[in-house]
Formats: sequence, C-alpha cells, structure tokens
Amino acid sequence: MKGSKKNVVLLVLVASLGYFVDIYDLIIFSIVRIPSFKDIGVGEELMRVKGEYVLNMQMGGLLLGGLIWGVIADKFGRIKVLFGSILMYSLANISNGFVQDVNTYAMIRFIAGIGLAGELGAGITLVSESMSKDKRGYGTMLVAAVGVLGAILAYYVSEWFDWRTAYFVGGGMGLLLLLMRMGTFESGMFAESASQQHIQKGSLKLLFADRKRVVRYIYCLCIGLPIWFVVGVLVTQSPEIGKALQAPQVLSAGKGVMFTYLGISLGDIFAGMLAQWLKSRRKVVFIFQLMIIATSVWYLNSYGITETKFLWLAFLMGFGVGYWATFVTIAAEQFGTNLRATVATTAPNFVRGALIPSTMLYGLLVNQMGIIMAAMVTLLLLSAIAIFALTQLKESFDKDLNYFEE
Repeated sequence: MKGSKKNVVLLVLVASLGYFVDIYDLIIFSIVRIPSFKDIGVGEELMRVKGEYVLNMQMGGLLLGGLIWGVIADKFGRIKVLFGSILMYSLANISNGFVQDVNTYAMIRFIAGIGLAGELGAGITLVSESMSKDKRGYGTMLVAAVGVLGAILAYYVSEWFDWRTAYFVGGGMGLLLLLMRMGTFESGMFAESASQQHIQKGSLKLLFADRKRVVRYIYCLCIGLPIWFVVGVLVTQSPEIGKALQAPQVLSAGKGVMFTYLGISLGDIFAGMLAQWLKSRRKVVFIFQLMIIATSVWYLNSYGITETKFLWLAFLMGFGVGYWATFVTIAAEQFGTNLRATVATTAPNFVRGALIPSTMLYGLLVNQMGIIMAAMVTLLLLSAIAIFALTQLKESFDKDLNYFEE
C-alpha cells in the first residue's frame, strides 16, 4: 500500500535531508584530514598512512553498522533505524571535535561509521516501498542528489571555521534533524510483513542460506566497488598524487572533495533521469562505469596538473561515480520485503568498507610500482569486476517489490 502524496513528499524530503547530514559527516574527515592531523601533531611523512588508518576505521564501522541497522530495519522497522543511526553519528561527530590523538580520532570515527551506516539504506528502502514502481526512481534520485550536496557544505564550513567546529556543526545538524523525523510514517510493505509472524525478517541466515541469493548479493556489492576508491583515494589523496604528477602547487583535497560531490549530485540526477528514459538501471550503470575509467585515466596521466584542471577532473570523476543512488536502488530491488532493508543498508556500507582491501592492495602496489601506476591498476581492476557483476544481474527497473524471500 502506497502512502498519500503529501506523506510521500514529506518522506522524500526527510530522507534527502537525512542523507545530506549523513554525507556531511561521512566525508568531513577527508576534508579536514591535513589541518586536523597537523593540529594534533601528526608529522608530514605520516599524513597518508595515518589518514588511511583513520579512514579504514570509519569504513570498518560502516561495515559493522550496515549489518546492525539492516537487521533492525527489517525486524523492527525502517523509521527506528533513521532515528537511532542519526543520534549515534551526531553524538560521535560532536565527540570528534575534542580529540587530541590519532588513536582516539580513529576510535570515534569507527563509532561514527556505525551510526552513518543506517541512513541511506533505510531511506532508499522507505522511498522505494512508498512510491509506485514507475516513479520510485525519481524519489531515490532526489534523495541522493540532495544528500550529496552535504559535501559542499562540509567544505565551506571547514573553510569558514576550524576543523573542530566543523565536526560540531555536523553533529548539531543531525540532532536538529531528529525533530523533523517526528512526522514520518512507516513503510506500508513493512507494516504488512510485520503482521505475518511466520515470515523470517532481517535474517542474515536467510540471506546467506541460498547459494543463488548469496551470489546475487555479491554481484550487487561488486557493481559499486569503484565508487569509493575514486572518492577515498584518487581525490582524498590528491595532495600526494598531485606531487607525483609534478603539480606546480599542492592540490587541495578539500576543494577536490567538494567538486567531486557536486559532480556526484549532478550524476545522480542524470543517472536517475536516464534510467527512467531507458527503462533500465543496468544500462545506466554500464555507461557510468565507462565514464569512471575514462576520467580517472585522464586524471592519472595529467602530468603538470594545475589546480583548475584538477578541480574539473574531480567534478568529472564525481559525475562518473554518480550512479550511487542507482546502485543502492538496484540492490533494494533485487530482494523481497523481508530482506530488502538488510540488503539496501549493508550493500552501500560493504562497498564503502571494501575501500579497506582496496587501499591495502593499492598500498602494496605503491611500493612496487609507484603511486600513479598503483592507482591506475587498482581502479581498472575494480571497474572490471563491477562491469562483470553488472552483466550477471537481472534488470529490476519495473519489478514489483511486494513479495517475500523464502
């Protein structure tokens, strides 16, 4: 049963603003990494290694949080996840403003990661289940397009204020958002499934009990692999990559992240509109994979790169990875109501968490072939895996979502 038009509009608005705050808090570390590390005494030679350590701790939290919130969403409701997750990551980000050493920094980012894991999957699931199958793509597109603009606010806040205040702002916005959540309604599909006690809900055992279901889930994860490598390495490590490319000045990771997320926002809109026009999400993801390869290879071959060229390339790479909402929507559409939130919540977080082995591989390759070639090889490998996985998934654009996994 679908919600009224007014309720659906409110739900899309709240989910969009929730993801806006989520993205702000998710990438604020990438933006303030260097000034915050300098402030707590991290040496120049340890910036990249310690940065990967803190980022991997956050990604580890996202992995764990994806499992926790996904199960809660399918067992007890999507709304409870939206409330609980935002409260956790808001308090964690406020705490981040008080850190004095790298280990405490990393531990709080781990806790923040757990909280951040619930927002997008629960929001996409709610919107998908509350809108008609021919319109739900527009809803999820708007959630992502508005949400990723949080990265732009994160950049400007970091420019206007010091890094500690930037964390306080993120936590404060989250607590204010909780007040807006009071008027949101639960998914009708979930309410219907909740009344059927014989159906297993939010069961990881059910998800992994069937081989075909497991393989389908793995393919869903694989199509998103290149996204966070572009953001978490190619752009976040732009000062180090720029040095290797003999840039005449130090490239700004903060500005790069802002332009990347501006590209992602526009990419999400374009991907959503293109999927509606083509009546296919698979074709859209394939097109965007090709854009990722083309723009990343261009960037990594731009010797003598200027800041202006870097920012344009960051925007174009961001546009290429702007199939994020389409990726999460595909994952949600591949599974029944009793596992949908578990999949939609774990999939994006497992993809974010996949940055850990990706950066480990990248780090090993850096020692063997240098930072530029290592980035190129890792990116091409992840893209090849994503394209193969995409060919193995069925089209889900017009799929009826009112069914259960057994």
